[in-house]
Amino acid sequence: MSTEPRPVPVKTIAASIGLVLATFVGLYLIVLLARVELWLIVAAFFAVVLNQPVEFARRHLHLSRGLSVLVVYVLGIVLVSGMMYLFIRPLVTEVQDFADNFSTYVGDARAGEGRIGSLVKEYELDRRYDENKDEIDAWLSSAGGGAVDVAQSVANGLIALVTILVLSVLMILYGPELLKSGVGILSPPRRERVTAVARDCSRAITGYVMGNLLISIIAGLVTYVGLWVFGVPFKEVLALWVGFADLIPLVGATLGAIPAVGVAFLHSTKAGIGVLILYIVYQQFENHVLQVTIMAKTVQINQLFVLVSVLIGVELLGFVGALLAIPAAGVIQVIVRDSWDNRRGRLKSEPTIGAEEVPLTEYLAEEAAEAEEQGDAEAPATVPTVAERREELEQVAAPPPAATPDT
Repeated sequence: MSTEPRPVPVKTIAASIGLVLATFVGLYLIVLLARVELWLIVAAFFAVVLNQPVEFARRHLHLSRGLSVLVVYVLGIVLVSGMMYLFIRPLVTEVQDFADNFSTYVGDARAGEGRIGSLVKEYELDRRYDENKDEIDAWLSSAGGGAVDVAQSVANGLIALVTILVLSVLMILYGPELLKSGVGILSPPRRERVTAVARDCSRAITGYVMGNLLISIIAGLVTYVGLWVFGVPFKEVLALWVGFADLIPLVGATLGAIPAVGVAFLHSTKAGIGVLILYIVYQQFENHVLQVTIMAKTVQINQLFVLVSVLIGVELLGFVGALLAIPAAGVIQVIVRDSWDNRRGRLKSEPTIGAEEVPLTEYLAEEAAEAEEQGDAEAPATVPTVAERREELEQVAAPPPAATPDT
């Protein structure tokens, strides 16, 4: 008895071709819209971080959500503008001073007098200029095109910044309602689980950012005091730079210390050695005390995982990826740990919720207290009991019953 292969239905072939084409179009759109996707990721990050101050202003200042968002963003813009002013003001002052004394510097250079004249004489800069005059003129002529590129990059950066700010504002205003609508289609047990995971992810991101900001502020203050003690100039600019660079995981403190130590050595050898020792001691204190104390309550991630996540973030998104790497790793850790606890995790005498492994009874008690504070417990007949809620949440982790073969 010969069995001939059955022909593949036309619908199956068409569906397979359509699936391949849809996958190709989807991947093409992902690559094409990479810039917009990056803006959305950064905006969502800012929205999660700034949601806590917005909620604080709404509850304690008794403001509407829209007005709370306005207050938080105005304060943030004022703070960032003040930091930029402190950073730029000394640079503008030095440039203005150089422009005012430019003729004096040129005269000293020609006469071989003063600091500039001694440098010209020592390194024979006048002879080197005469030998490479054509190359220098060509480089100066091409500098105009570079200036146009820089101006275009600055304009694109400003457009991206404004777009991200607007997106983050809209996410804070309408994100909670969209999230509530999204989880509303789930069954009650899964709704509770998804809500708990989202809350843990938000806590991990916010806690890391706040802790990292606190460490960066401490690094900037230590830099300012140390440079002030040794009399190093530009202490405000260098302190702001160290605080900003310290936001980068793992290597930020070292990147911030290099310019400060260099300026200190230019000021004097004694100051350079003192600032270098200060940074060595402070980095040990930051790595073994501040990081452990502040980050212990936010995201607890293995150092190898931190390094790998930072390398991946830098490779994918550059500097922005370095800043977002650890919060993203914290979110992944929360989701994986929750999945492990609820599906294949160890048996527990008391079920837990989320990455922090909060006991179920404690979680339900906190939820009941929050509902009572917000006035949501006015209809006790419709509120499930603790036992009922516990049974619902435990059903999420329970494996499906094994199917019995038909007899």
